[in-house]
Amino acid sequence: MPLLSRRRFASLALLTPLLPLAGNAAQDTPIERLLARAGLPRHANELWVLIDDREAALTVYRGQREIEYFFPISLGRGGAKAARQSGDNATPLGEFRVNRFNRESQFHIFIGLDYPTPAHARMALESGLYSDQDYDDYFAYYRRYGHPPQETVLGGYIGIHGLGKADPDIHASYHWTQGCVAVTNAQIERLDALIDIGTRVVIR
Repeated sequence: MPLLSRRRFASLALLTPLLPLAGNAAQDTPIERLLARAGLPRHANELWVLIDDREAALTVYRGQREIEYFFPISLGRGGAKAARQSGDNATPLGEFRVNRFNRESQFHIFIGLDYPTPAHARMALESGLYSDQDYDDYFAYYRRYGHPPQETVLGGYIGIHGLGKADPDIHASYHWTQGCVAVTNAQIERLDALIDIGTRVVIR
């Protein structure tokens, strides 16, 4: 019997009726509240990126008009979730901004995102993952360096990148990254040409 990839399993799972949820309170996190309104353009001419875990797709929009569509993409081996932690290989859900480019990456081109965002820090505080001191240290670091700390319990170094020398067949079949979003080398070149520092990226 052939192995069932995580991507294929997720597709099959979507066909199964959902069990009743135990109320909405458990879903009412800062990230959930943010994502409820993040999937729309900020203005008619905004260039922005939507990454959809369920569809395993990345779409670039100009306002509400689709500019590019990349499928399939690969996300973290640990799935996609709002409450990501260091070492869990999950892709963080949320709304981000592009804050750096590395065009000499081992993955061809790396487009960095500003994870963990203040919303992730707030959720970590509310869940007890961050202490009050951790929370204060997060913002002190952000104010001093202009970007979030990468070496905390929330992890870091999240971005969108190409394959480099990675296996295209694995990329086409499995979510394989340590938490980043992977596209092909040709696709990352196209994305690099379209977006810039400050471009909004929604992962849901």
